[in-house]
Amino acid sequence: MLSFPRASCSWFLALLAVLALAHAPLRAQELKPGKSLTLDLPRLAQGSEFKLYGIRNRQVLEFTLRSDQLVTQADLNLVFTPSPALLPKLSHLRVYLNDELMGVVPVDEALAGRQQRHTLALDPQFLASFNRVSLEFVGHYTDICEDLAHSSLWLDISRQTNIVIDQQALPLANDLAYFPEPFFDKNDMAAQELPFVFAGTPSMARLQAASVLASYFGSQAKWKSLRFPVSYGALPSGHAVILAVNGQRPEVLRSYPDVDGPTVEMISALDNPHQKLLLVLGRDDEDLSTAVAGLALGGPLFRGQSVQVEEVDELAPRKPYDAPNWIATDRPVRFSELVEYEGQLEVQGLRPAPITLNLNLPPDLFVWRNNGIPMNVQYRYTPPTTEDESRLTLSLNGRYVDSYPLRPETDKSGLPHVRLPVLDNDPGASSEGLLIPALKIGSHNQIQFDFSYASVLGAAQPGVCKTVLPVDTRAALDGHSTIDFSGYRHYLEMPNLRAFASSGFPFSRMADLSETLVVVPPQLRPVQVSTLLEALAHIGAQVGYPAYKVRIVDDWAQAAGLDADLLWIGSAPEAFRGRPDANLLLEDTKTRLRQARKPEDDTAQSPRTVYSRWPDGDTVTQVSVRALAPIAAIVGMQSEQFPQRSMVGLLAATDEDYSLLRDALADSGKRDAMRGSVVIVRESGVASEAVGPRYFVGRLEWWQMVWFHLSDKPLLLALIAIFAVALVAFLLWKSLRWVARRRLARDA
Repeated sequence: MLSFPRASCSWFLALLAVLALAHAPLRAQELKPGKSLTLDLPRLAQGSEFKLYGIRNRQVLEFTLRSDQLVTQADLNLVFTPSPALLPKLSHLRVYLNDELMGVVPVDEALAGRQQRHTLALDPQFLASFNRVSLEFVGHYTDICEDLAHSSLWLDISRQTNIVIDQQALPLANDLAYFPEPFFDKNDMAAQELPFVFAGTPSMARLQAASVLASYFGSQAKWKSLRFPVSYGALPSGHAVILAVNGQRPEVLRSYPDVDGPTVEMISALDNPHQKLLLVLGRDDEDLSTAVAGLALGGPLFRGQSVQVEEVDELAPRKPYDAPNWIATDRPVRFSELVEYEGQLEVQGLRPAPITLNLNLPPDLFVWRNNGIPMNVQYRYTPPTTEDESRLTLSLNGRYVDSYPLRPETDKSGLPHVRLPVLDNDPGASSEGLLIPALKIGSHNQIQFDFSYASVLGAAQPGVCKTVLPVDTRAALDGHSTIDFSGYRHYLEMPNLRAFASSGFPFSRMADLSETLVVVPPQLRPVQVSTLLEALAHIGAQVGYPAYKVRIVDDWAQAAGLDADLLWIGSAPEAFRGRPDANLLLEDTKTRLRQARKPEDDTAQSPRTVYSRWPDGDTVTQVSVRALAPIAAIVGMQSEQFPQRSMVGLLAATDEDYSLLRDALADSGKRDAMRGSVVIVRESGVASEAVGPRYFVGRLEWWQMVWFHLSDKPLLLALIAIFAVALVAFLLWKSLRWVARRRLARDA
């Protein structure tokens, strides 16, 4: 047996401790995954023009950061071209991060008028969840009698400009108080994926629970795209959601104790403390549905590592068109209700940016032949010193509406009564009418108020040198200003895949999807489940509410007898193949498409072209082909048993087909191209067809119905009018004859 002196043992233990501490950071570093994020200029700045001038000399770049990531390094890669007339020693670009000066970028005299590149480090200690990088241009073309509005004062920022951020994962506590973080982080500017894990092929009840949870994440994501990879049994990398019941769990939860009720828990993966797992557990499928409903509707009550949901009761049913993301159409809406961030209704500067408000409307709002949308606008502004060309310009969806002078008087009450017509009014209409083509009114609209001030800084006179300090002009809209969409009916021509792609209609008519039925294949593959989850997340993003009342079945016979709007995944049943509106069928490698005449020209001025550009007549050709390349489709048609109900099918066969379909639904540009009754998705993009019979959903007054449906048939309308006049004249003549005979009989 060997022995050591006590002093030597102490020294040896101290050496071991030092070695352990030296290697501890290395082991921790292995458990802390890092990643790099590159944000290009179009994602950082609003608008399409990235130029700085002597008067408008400031550009703001905005970005957000995840809460579970620590920034270790951030660099601004500036690419710009300065005016060749700039004085290099006096001209430069100041860079601020959250109002803290990060550095000054000089104008290189050797590269005047040519593109320059500079990399500037952004101090991570000044970064927060929301960040602003301000670029301030200081330009000079002469050292005396300088005019800030001179045309030689400019600096062009290239789209190659970007910000590169290196991040390190932070250790997170298993606390549901931060939910939906880290599974979904609204501040993450990168595309987000959230895997769903099942023990095996999910039952309809478990699939419904997963769909509700996916739609909840979609309601939080809004415009951000979400992907939901699905796996059976295997645990993927990254944060994940596991849905399971006692006795049927994936391998990673084999040793996890059984639960005695609806349970939601947040744990760390065994081999990676930075990977978080959201466990949605129950004794049976009913418990699982209760747990998901509690998570989707009662998230603010959750805290701690584990929560048991006791009950979820509906106190009052939701009403049609009451989606949180849609503005109310049954009452006037204040501008303060449309505000998305603090200070949105205020601007400042010599050339202030426009005040922009988003108006999300139901796609079936019937505003045809209306005399205008009432809007009461109150605003305040710094008055110009003299009567000049300063004015407020109003535009809708980028289309000019009208402009109003900014008077120097102190009484600036604004536009007390303005109407936004949605159709061309008669030439003799009041001058207060604002003519906006109806095709510019859609589901998602932007109204802009642009305060433009006239400047005398550019009016220098020869021989006169004055120093003029620009006034810090300000303008603001009053939050009590209102816009009123109440009183309009709901009526829309279908099939209308544009309404589905942009607003999730007709399923989004009820925010909780209580009138929606989803039909899926009996043996679901993981990619089919992903397609379903992402489709419902897209609808949740449009309405801003989880689809906790959606119904899912795998039996077409059961679905046919239910009064609901129907969404199906996969191929169409055999019973559909003989329908006159089965305009596209996918059968493995075989594809059949029915085509119609070309739609009417976009410039057609028929009143009904506002709501329809469908061709008149039936299909004229039918084409069938075979090919091995991927293809998918979206089709719309009317329910056979319920005329006011619609059906939308997401058609695909192979996993590659479903990948195409998922990519198309996640791409805003491709969604904008979807319309008509058939959308074909290929590697090259999407193509839309308007073919087959049409139908209408919604209700109109009888006189509106007659006028609308005859508005594009002037000859028939004229004949009906002549017949009506003749009928009234005949009845009046008969009445007068009867009165005359009665009077003559009395006189006799």
